[in-house]
Parts: sequence; structure tokens; C-alpha cells
Amino acid sequence: MVRLFIAINLPPETRCEVVAAVESLRQAAPELAWVREPLIHLTLKFLGDQPPEMVSELQRSIDGVAARHRELIMELEGIGAFPNFRRARVVWLGITPEARLELLHHDLEVACALSRAAKQVGFHSDFVVRSIDLMQSERSPQGSTYTVLHAAPMRSG
Repeated sequence: MVRLFIAINLPPETRCEVVAAVESLRQAAPELAWVREPLIHLTLKFLGDQPPEMVSELQRSIDGVAARHRELIMELEGIGAFPNFRRARVVWLGITPEARLELLHHDLEVACALSRAAKQVGFHSDFVVRSIDLMQSERSPQGSTYTVLHAAPMRSG
């Protein structure tokens, strides 16, 4: 079995911006299990444990969805914590609503809730989404590692 999810991987410069934006939170709550910078991504769909033979079928499905969608600019805005910053269990990044991203997510759901109950930290960044990635997640005592199994390019322009 392979543990899979579909994601948008943030460009390195955007991941660095995110890390810098949450640095004060990391210092205030070092006991939390913070995601390492290379692993920061947007999960579009968590697939869980799947048989290895599913990978090629998922690749074809993701390729089909990606081919129907143009690249888009995704804006990250705001950082919050759930249930709150004092007792944070999850720190999240806000995404500015974008109809094309919602349609992309919908199409991925067809092919194969986030509660904002906390205040936000000021943050804003944007980047061009150029691919939809099929990811494998492997757990270990040192933490999770993610591997891109397939990157489905979106139409440019």
C-alpha cells in the first residue's frame, strides 16, 4: 500500500515567505510539531492508503483534469490557529477565494472544512499554480516525507 494525496506544491520562495511569516509563532510554541519548509503544500485531496497499481490510474485522471484547467494565481493570505493561538493544535494558511481553484478542486473530487475559528496573523503571498501533483506520504519516527510521484502540468496562458 502507498499513502497518497493530491497537492499543489508551493514554490520554494513562497515556502520561505511562509516560514518567515510564522517564525514568531514557532518561537512562541516550539513544542508544536511544525511542518518542515520543504513539505509545505496545499492538499487538494487526501487519498489515504492505496494499492500501488492505483498510481497509474490516478496519474491518468489527474492529467485529464490538469489538461482542462489553465494555470492560475493562488493568493495566500492570513495565518491562523485552531482552536486558537494559545492552544494551537493546527496552524493554517488562508487562501483567497478563487473560483478557478474551487472548480479545479471540484473536478479532482469528481475524477478520483476548514473551520476558521481563530484570529489571523497578517500575511499575503501569491504564485502561479503550474501543476497538480500526485504525492506519496511516508511516515517515520523522524516525521513524514513527501515524494512527488507525478506532476500533471496545467495549460499555460
